[in-house]
Amino acid sequence: MAVAGPVDSVVVVDRRRLELADPRIAGSKQPYHEAEGKQPKEAQRIVERCTERSRAMAREALGAVVQDLRHRGHDVVGCGLLLASGRPLPGDVHQILASHALIHAAEGEMYRDVLARAGEHLSLLVTGVRERDLAAHAEKAIGKAAAELQRRVAEMGRAVGRPWRQDEKLSTLVAWTVLAGA
Repeated sequence: MAVAGPVDSVVVVDRRRLELADPRIAGSKQPYHEAEGKQPKEAQRIVERCTERSRAMAREALGAVVQDLRHRGHDVVGCGLLLASGRPLPGDVHQILASHALIHAAEGEMYRDVLARAGEHLSLLVTGVRERDLAAHAEKAIGKAAAELQRRVAEMGRAVGRPWRQDEKLSTLVAWTVLAGA
């Protein structure tokens, strides 16, 4: 989600899904699931291969978004990420693979990480906000009550059209906080 305009009257200027998994690579969508049950070296190789390809795809996809926005006259000021609210993951792939809950968490973190690195690669300020902290963070950054922000995001959804999914609403709010902080 990309928003633009004065902070008091932002509008969504871009909505798209970025492809971060290569369908030509087995397990690319869920590399930790693919690595589950494999020998340690093979598991590590699967996760690393999928992660590296996802990093390249994220750089390419986010680069295309930024280029398109700039071509349309927008000054891209940053990139926002909705972060998980859970505890940090263990650093070892094998510890992650020992828990199905950690496998799911690790895949989410991998995709957040590839997007953050892509933003940094493009010299964008990357702002991460935990989902559970988003309402309070947005109130402070934008200077409006949470109920008003929710109403405004719903209005933006009507302008953008259906479907207007929860992830898009939250992403729009994160983008708005990044714009407000610029």
